[in-house]
Amino acid sequence: MIEQAGGVPRGDTRLEALGWTHVFSGKVRDLYTSPAAPGRVLVVASDRVSAFDHVLEPSIPCKGALLTQLSLWWFGRLGMRNHLAAAHPSLGEHLPPGIAERAMLVHELNMHPIEAVVRGYLVGSGWAEYQKLQSICSIPLPAGLSNGDKLPEPIYTPAFKAPAGEHDENISFDRTVELVGADTAAAIRDASLSIYTTAAATAAERGLILADTKFEFGD
Repeated sequence: MIEQAGGVPRGDTRLEALGWTHVFSGKVRDLYTSPAAPGRVLVVASDRVSAFDHVLEPSIPCKGALLTQLSLWWFGRLGMRNHLAAAHPSLGEHLPPGIAERAMLVHELNMHPIEAVVRGYLVGSGWAEYQKLQSICSIPLPAGLSNGDKLPEPIYTPAFKAPAGEHDENISFDRTVELVGADTAAAIRDASLSIYTTAAATAAERGLILADTKFEFGD
């Protein structure tokens, strides 16, 4: 049902038949708007797989529904103000079967161009940067750390949100101040560290390690 041109998603024809207009597709999620829902955006999680800032093949059946349910669970668990307006099952009355379970109706926001990354362990791009500079995003770290080590404390390592197909760029906190202003930059940092601390503890209670994660903010 998803039309594509050159591999780029063009929208679900079932939603378009109901008056939803496809306005954007990210690596995994597709966005729609409708005159019947002013100030709202329908976010539909696809089954696409994204890694290292690229969409990979094949897709994973039911991944979109799982992502949506995980998001809703965390929203409830964390209890922080967020963009959610409505979700399944109430959306099931208005959306085709197979879409409602993957969809959230959210408040439209002006997004900040920052990937708010928090790291509790030295892995991924953080490990690569540490090997070169013994720091991540201008934050100095102790010498002698190994790949996968737990950090002395979680660190906030923001990235500049790159366009689709390009790699996000790790930046310093000072750079985020330049991008969004001192008050907003500090609020994003503090909220991100607070959420990660709670989420990491929740994961640990279940025998899981939350090595790192990222958030996005808007207003």
